[in-house]
Amino acid sequence: MATRVEKWEKKLRNILDDIDDILEDKFGNKYRLHPVRPKRGETSNKSMDGLFDVSANFTLGLGSEHGRGYVLKIKMVTLEDISEEIQEKVDQIAMEKLKSKLPEEFPDRELNVERDGNVIKVFGDLNLDNV
Repeated sequence: MATRVEKWEKKLRNILDDIDDILEDKFGNKYRLHPVRPKRGETSNKSMDGLFDVSANFTLGLGSEHGRGYVLKIKMVTLEDISEEIQEKVDQIAMEKLKSKLPEEFPDRELNVERDGNVIKVFGDLNLDNV
């Protein structure tokens, strides 16, 4: 039986997988994959194939403006240079999708998505009750 943390993170993983699909559809064919990276759909884990590796890790938020939460990491797995403009577009798409999907996956919770320094963070009501 899954723990409450595992249930919470499974719901978040579903959103991250949606973000991965959106980013792959928009940018996946614009950059060459790293030579050892499998093509999109070749593994059972979206973060292990294709151009994007989208993940989120819990942080206590010590020294953070927003405190504890999940820090989003979006890595483009290529040897090519990625411009700041493209990285900003990628981040903006991810933030918009998080803001729209979090209320669906976590109804009746106040969750926020904002920049915290140079990272994207999900923070707010992280209570594990009724996950």
